[in-house]
This record gives sequence, C-alpha cells and structure tokens, in this order.
Amino acid sequence: MKRILLLGAGRSADALIDYLIQLCHKESFHLTVADFNKEIAQSKIFAYGGQETHSTAVSIDGNDLQQCRQVVQEADIAISLLPPAMHINIAKACLEAGKSLLTASYVSTEMQAFHDEAKRRGVLLLNEMGFDPGIDHMSIMQTIERLNKEEAIITALRSYAGGLIAPLYDNNPWHYKFTWNPRNVVLAGKGTAKYVINGQPKYVPYHRLFGHTEDVHIEGLGEYEGYPNRDSIIYRQLYGLPHIPTLIRGTLRKKGFCAAWDTFVQLGMTDDEIIIDNSEKITYREFTNMFLQYSRSLLVEEKLAKLMNVAPKSELIDKIRWLGLFSHEKIGLPHATPAQILQHLLEQKWKLEEGDRDMVILQHKFEYHNAENNLELISDLVVYGDEHHTAMAKTVGYPLGIATKLILQGRIQLTGVQIPTSPQIYQPVLEELAQLGIRFREKIQPVE
Repeated sequence: MKRILLLGAGRSADALIDYLIQLCHKESFHLTVADFNKEIAQSKIFAYGGQETHSTAVSIDGNDLQQCRQVVQEADIAISLLPPAMHINIAKACLEAGKSLLTASYVSTEMQAFHDEAKRRGVLLLNEMGFDPGIDHMSIMQTIERLNKEEAIITALRSYAGGLIAPLYDNNPWHYKFTWNPRNVVLAGKGTAKYVINGQPKYVPYHRLFGHTEDVHIEGLGEYEGYPNRDSIIYRQLYGLPHIPTLIRGTLRKKGFCAAWDTFVQLGMTDDEIIIDNSEKITYREFTNMFLQYSRSLLVEEKLAKLMNVAPKSELIDKIRWLGLFSHEKIGLPHATPAQILQHLLEQKWKLEEGDRDMVILQHKFEYHNAENNLELISDLVVYGDEHHTAMAKTVGYPLGIATKLILQGRIQLTGVQIPTSPQIYQPVLEELAQLGIRFREKIQPVE
C-alpha cells in the first residue's frame, strides 16, 4: 500500500485532502494528514469521507526535525503545506529517507542547496506546484512549447495572477477579502522586484512597489492592475527564453487597491520587526497617529491626507476610515508588530463571510512574430469557488494532488530540486486540471 503524507491542514488544504482521499479509495492508498492541531486534520478527513482504513490524522510540529523524520519515514511521498520556513526540515527528512517531497512554495536558497544531494539520492523535491507559482509555470511552458513548434519568435511575456473575491460578493470599498494566508498578504512584496522590458532590466524596491503598476484587462470582468512580483528575470532561463526582451510576472488586484495599500507601506505599518509598546491598550487611531508627524492643529485624517498628497475627503482616506484605523477602538493585541496589528484588523474587515465565493485570475500575454505577422496571444484562467472549496484551495491543491499521483504511478521520473517546467509534469497535470474544469481561454490578435 502506497502511503501519502500531507503536512498542514490549513485553509488551502481542503481541496487537496478531498482529492487525495478519493485517490486513496480508488487506488487503495493511505493518507496521513499531519498538523499542529490534530483535531483540525481529523475534522477535514471526516468532512471529505476519509475512513480509518485509508486515512489517519496526527499532530506534528514542523520545527521539530525528529518528528518530521518519524512521519516521513512511514510515508512513500510527502506534501508540505506548512509555512515555507518549515519545508527545510521536511526536505532534510525526505532526503534521509529517500522520499519525494512536493510544495506549493517558491524555491528558497536553502531548498535549492539540496539539489545535488537530491540528485545523488534519486529524490525529487518538486516546488512551486500550486496556483501562482505552479499553474502559471505549466501553462506558460505549454504555450512556449506550442509556439516553438510553430517557429515563432517570442518577444514579450507578461503574466499576472491574483486571488480575489468574486464580483457578486465584492461589497467593500477595497474590493478585496482574504482568500489565502493573511500574513502573506500583509508582507507581500518585501525585497526588490526585478523584471526586464525591451531589453532593459528594471529594479523596484519595496517602498516603490505599489506605485509601480500596469493596467490589465480581463475580458468579462473589467479592469485590474498588476504590480511586479519577486524576480522575473530568472525565468528567462527557467522558461528557456534567455534573450526575450520583455518578461514580467506580477500580482493582480482590482483597480485602486495598490495606491491604497501603498499608504501602509509609506507609513511603515507593514513593518514586522519593531514591537509597539503596550499595543493591546492603544486605539487604532493612536496607532495610526504614531506614524504621522506631530501637529497642534491637524487631525489624524488630515495629516495622513497631507502625507499621501490627497484630499481629506478622498477615496483613499475613505478606505482607511472604513477599515477602522481612525477609530477609538482598542487594538487588544499584546506585544505586536505594526504588521501584526494591521493583519489583526484586516482579518476582521476582509474575512470571507458565510456564503462568500472567491475567484482566482491568471493572465498570460505573449507577443511574438512568425514569418508573416506580429501577434498577441492572451490566455486567461478564471476559477470560482463553490460550496465545497474556495478557488484558491482548488488551484493550489489539485496540481499538488495530481503530481503526487503521477509520481506514485512512476510517470514523473525527475530528481533534484525542480519546478514544473518539464513536459512530463505540465502535460498530464494540465490535462487533468482541464477535466476538473480548470482550463484557459485564448485569444490571438494582430499587433500593430
């Protein structure tokens, strides 16, 4: 009996647990779901029809290498949805035991350092196997493969992805609700984003990131904006396009979100290092005022408007007011960083309500030319959540589940630290995703 280990039973794990339980029933496999909270793992197993003969819940601390070794030793393959920093202990345990590991996280420097050892041991450490990163890589590679067969010359690739609230449930002035890890949203973009346009490298430091946007139109949904995400330049090599003049990967938000979020960046509210003294006793208004210059005459709202160069009755100030950052409510969160305080507030204001549905959007825009024409190919993916799973859980979980099945069936033979840019991964995964209703729509048009 093949034994699958899933580490982490958080909000992104639901669809994956559902998929894996069905797989275990069909193939007589066994699934172990390990989480810090065993009861959560057990409840999700039961929710998706898991039986004791095919499914087990256990408690684990991902920071405890010995515990990781123990659960990995009993499995044939491991999937980690734990926080990215914990992947390293899991990877070490997998290497020692000779077991493959899948994650949906970006390849870290620490993970990449395992490549040679994983090759020697015949172990696959497959990362970036979710939605973004994951489905984006696979669909891009499939399109590149097709254009190469047509002998087309690709001159530009813009790829934007976002997890958002579905239009029917978009009922707040930010046009945003949390559909995945709130902490990751609050800390998104830290570091310097890099991309290349018309052959010129561009570097965007964090303090300028949310003012550095590009308009993105999604057919049937309207206007969005994208900001650059991490290092796009490295994907010239990873996508096999070493000389492409323009390549940018970014994050998608509704129009106006980035300018408003930039307020928090400029104030310093996304700082996760300093601790606010007596943070549980101060009000949100006092918290906001901490980041503003002293004035005898100006109100907090007026000082913030002056800093951001907008009118006190502007849409931006209205968004900040709606969140409650001018309120006299006490924070109630002790020994907290500014980022933790901001997250604490946003989790109350941006939470998914009962019955809400999310959506994910992914758009690739290729520019290329062949012997006759200059063309633009726009490839869109829009997936909605339903009564069973969020769109984010589906698009993160299903690729991981499908790849797990393919590895156990011996259909993926790669070793070392990998991302899903190989046809033996992306071809069968995208094929099954389409069967599950996750498919792209395409439009090709001439470029003047």
